[in-house]
Amino acid sequence: MNKAAPPLASRILYQSPGLVIVNKLPGEAAGNAGPGIARLSGDLSALLGGGPVTAVNRLDVPVSGCILFARAPDALAAACALFREGAVQKRYLAVAETPENAAPLPENGLLIHWLGRDGRRNRSAVFDGPGPDRKRAALRCRVCGQGERYTFLELELISGRHHQIRAQLAAAGFRIKGDLKYGARRSDGIGVRLHAYSLAFRAPGAGLIRASAPPPVMDRLWQACWESLEGPDLVSVHKVGYFADRPCIFSPKGCENAVFKDVCP
Repeated sequence: MNKAAPPLASRILYQSPGLVIVNKLPGEAAGNAGPGIARLSGDLSALLGGGPVTAVNRLDVPVSGCILFARAPDALAAACALFREGAVQKRYLAVAETPENAAPLPENGLLIHWLGRDGRRNRSAVFDGPGPDRKRAALRCRVCGQGERYTFLELELISGRHHQIRAQLAAAGFRIKGDLKYGARRSDGIGVRLHAYSLAFRAPGAGLIRASAPPPVMDRLWQACWESLEGPDLVSVHKVGYFADRPCIFSPKGCENAVFKDVCP
């Protein structure tokens, strides 16, 4: 773990009796992990006084950002249903290597591919059409800033496939910095430069919950990427977290017109 990384208690963005949202560090695993890898669910359970804590959504170990945990079976079932029904808005930031000859992104920013999982190599192959053992993957992209070396991208994950963002961006010519598995030129000292910066859904009695946070291990490159967002308008609600209420830049998935299902608190 990076020595500059903030402690777990300071990375709790939302907490209720049934749900917790945490700003995950790169290098942490959501659940079960191999030797030497921090297990976030176990650390969170210990911090909260014990009891089961289960990750609802998954982020790859080298990726950082907002991850939802359930502390009770009914909350877990309801939250899993939200993700299954596409009722959770998931937004990301990525720092990609600026491509030399990549085709421009579609005008509507929507990337559609079919992904096939290679379990032996733990990666996803990208195809332009359907086929055996392939799943449709949809990702909406917006270029926030671009220089000679790096491109900053804001992303909305519409489906949720294995390594989806990493594989689709690489197929589009935008290899995420540090992501050697998908063709990046070199490794990165922080991890893979992909950060899940926002989760949004509706909870009974709480209305729209939007947990939003910058990368937990910030350096000059992440700072520039974060500032490239158009008016993030983050409001500090607690000393430990941030919430943002700005409208989503994407249509038709914006919070202002999305139908969010209830989730058990």
